[in-house]
Parts: sequence; structure tokens; C-alpha cells
Amino acid sequence: MTKLEIQQARLNEIVYRNSFEPTAVVLEGRDTAGKSGTIRELTHYLPVDKFSVNLSAKPNAETMANWLGYWGTKMPNNNQIVFYDRSWYSRAMVQKINGWCTDQQYKDFMDDVVLWEKNTGVRIIKFWLSISEDEQAARIAERRTSPLKFWKLSPNDERALSYYDEMTLLKEKVMTTTEGWNTIDFNCKSEGRLELITRLCDILEKSS
Repeated sequence: MTKLEIQQARLNEIVYRNSFEPTAVVLEGRDTAGKSGTIRELTHYLPVDKFSVNLSAKPNAETMANWLGYWGTKMPNNNQIVFYDRSWYSRAMVQKINGWCTDQQYKDFMDDVVLWEKNTGVRIIKFWLSISEDEQAARIAERRTSPLKFWKLSPNDERALSYYDEMTLLKEKVMTTTEGWNTIDFNCKSEGRLELITRLCDILEKSS
């Protein structure tokens, strides 16, 4: 077995053998950081009744107006893990940087999110997948020409490098306002995925 497979088996055992409180595993990061592929690796061998995946999608006007209320309906049940490919933190980063939310919506989110998380009754494990500006540029260039990945390239990806530093400031604001973030170096995806799944297993084992 590879190192990654050993940790996948470890996660499988934790989830299959133990009762656990509802758990939200949040993956946030810049465009091209590797969130979707990492969730595929995390869930590859898991029992299908023990987890679900919440993919990022463009919210409608009703969702935008009741942001945390909407996410409250997406929380896991007992004995279930939900993996979030982006989450409610989109408001404080992707939405803010693209001007999709108002300044007041951003402020309300930052004022309310800590108490909201405490009131969900859900264990929330947060990961930031960290990549350098040079690495992001290389991944965007690859998407432009790859027959396997071209469909992933979006206008947001094309703009991402222009606001790299601004995103850094927004991310740092989130991490100083809220708790529980685990930053993982994802300049190398294989090493990042191994570290992330290992750290997730460590956290789950401590509370199982």
C-alpha cells in the first residue's frame, strides 16, 4: 500500500467502526488549489452512507440574502461527515473579492459566523489549501491547454492572479476572526493530500 492508501484505510476504519458527532470538513483555497481532487481522494473508499459532498455552486438571490440560514440546511446528520468544496466562507473570500456580495453582507457574515458555528451543534474541521502565486500561475496555464482539465478553466481562474495579494489579506482576516484552521502546503498536491488526510485522521481519532 502507498502512504496515501494507508491513511485512506485509516480514515475508512475510523468512519466505519466509530460513532461520531456530525462533522463538517471544510476545504477552502484559491482557484486551482486542489479542493475537488482532494475530496475525491478523501472519500474514495468511504462507506457511501457515512458521507456526502457539498459542491460549490452559484447561489441564487434568496440564498445570498439568507446566507448562513442556507448553510444551516447543509449541515451533516449524526454519524455523518459532509465534505465542503468551498463553504459559507465563500462570502468572506470569493464573493468579497469579486464584488458578488455587498459590504454590509460581508460585515454581517464576519460579525455572525463564529456564534453561528457554535450554535450548529456540528464539529467543524477547516482546511486551507495553500499554494504560491507561481504555482497558481502554472496550474492556470495547464488548464488552458490540457485536454483533461480545460473544462475547469473559468473566467474566475483567469482573474485569480490579478488579486492574489488581496485574497491573501481576506484569508488572513478570516483566520484571525475565526478558529480552527489547518493550513496545508499544496504546492505539491500529492504531499498536500497525504498531510491533509493524516491530519484529519488525527483529529477524528482524538474525539472518537
